[in-house]
Amino acid sequence: MSAQTLLFFVIGYFALLLTVAWFTSRNSNNDSFFIGNRKSNWMLVAFGMIGTSLSGVTFVSVPGTTGDFAGEAFKGFGYFQVVIGYFLGYFVIAYVLLPLYYRLQLTSIYDFLKQRFGFFSYKTGSLFFLISRTIGATARLYLVINVLQLFILDRMGISFTTTTFIILVMILLYTFEGGVKTIVYTDTLQTTFMLVGLIVCVTYILAHLHLNIGTALDSLSLKGYTNVFDMNPSSKGYFIKQIIGGAFIAIAMTGLDQEMMQKNISVKNLKDSQKNMITFSSVIVLVNFLFLLLGGLLYLYILQNGAVYDGHQLMLNGTNVIGDDLFPTVALQFLPQAISIIFIIGLISALFPSADGALTALTSSFCIDLLGLKRRENWDEKKRKKIRLIVHFSFTIIFFICIMVFKAIDNKSIIYVILDLAGYTYGPLLGLFAFGILTKRQIKDGFQVTIICLVAPVVTYLLRHYSADIFWGYQIGIELLIINGLLTFLGLYAISHTKQSRKESIQVV
Repeated sequence: MSAQTLLFFVIGYFALLLTVAWFTSRNSNNDSFFIGNRKSNWMLVAFGMIGTSLSGVTFVSVPGTTGDFAGEAFKGFGYFQVVIGYFLGYFVIAYVLLPLYYRLQLTSIYDFLKQRFGFFSYKTGSLFFLISRTIGATARLYLVINVLQLFILDRMGISFTTTTFIILVMILLYTFEGGVKTIVYTDTLQTTFMLVGLIVCVTYILAHLHLNIGTALDSLSLKGYTNVFDMNPSSKGYFIKQIIGGAFIAIAMTGLDQEMMQKNISVKNLKDSQKNMITFSSVIVLVNFLFLLLGGLLYLYILQNGAVYDGHQLMLNGTNVIGDDLFPTVALQFLPQAISIIFIIGLISALFPSADGALTALTSSFCIDLLGLKRRENWDEKKRKKIRLIVHFSFTIIFFICIMVFKAIDNKSIIYVILDLAGYTYGPLLGLFAFGILTKRQIKDGFQVTIICLVAPVVTYLLRHYSADIFWGYQIGIELLIINGLLTFLGLYAISHTKQSRKESIQVV
């Protein structure tokens, strides 16, 4: 299929998003942008969150992890260990964090830190969210933009820089006015297209290989692709580490993330928000299983079409197609044109939910937490909107710079990069919230809080780098986040005291 035809469908898809944004953003105000006026339908939020949570990383990267040569942490269906952990973590969010957020009527979840500890803790938590979400969102964006570039736009002579700029302008155009109010609807639309793309690809490959799901699993099992649990305690993929680590990743990257919680607290009441989270957690398990199944089928398919093993590489016409290159290569070079179109629509549907939500959440957090937009009584609605739009545009520029950095670094499987970065950047948030919820102690709120949150990731990095030497061959993997959070927790305990304070009146458990 020609690159021009695929690009036509990309442009048509974007036009559809703009149309939805126009209808949903009419009569919007700042509350619409930040929390959707607390009128979001829980079913739409739950469904849309699937797309936000999965993103282009799951759509492209997870299928590529299935082969035993695709990475050091996951082999076969090993990533499903993390998914089990996610499922457990979402229940903690539903029954511990959401009741807290609703009881305090938070617009920004980091306002909890201000009420519990004080100004510096609040600003530090907000700062780490801004860093965490910016890095994570731009890594996801880079992955999908790179696929579009390699398989479509390079053939048209369009540079990666130009592609990135245009896509970010697209996202800016349909989010700058409606914010969360718009995103609840566009995410629902995009999640639908992404899941359709997944199901169509699985169905076609099963039919082409003359398999059903049962016989496909048997064929994959013979190659070792369906192995889930890693029983080696020294391995980075050890099942206990993966499940516990997955639970904490879900708690940190969803429950302590303004982007994800912004949509949850836009639901009318706590009960509906909890229904949203439980529904979302159940569906996400099934969808991740389908992506892993698709990955195994893609390896079977490409091996039948001339690919050969070469050590830890899978070579096709002189090119290594493991990891993130697997799904795009098969979809755009081997499958029928109709399937290729569905893949492209599914891919960009996976791109936009993670990017638009991140851009909106970062704008919200910066305006509310760092600029104190809602507390500026001398600013009228018009001035607040102007400031919000400037911040929104500024984060678009930051996204552009970060994507260029990822392009310079490049990586064969971006999912490993994202999980590693999350361990470093979300650890301090985990430590701050855990200390506030699990203890009644007060801390000496000041710059020392920020210092502790900066030192903890550095110590964590050193521990991981030398873990094999220090701990008799033990390798730190996904539990990186837990170690980082624990170090932050201990640092906060060291500067805490038991003096009674009005802040203790905040019920945190």
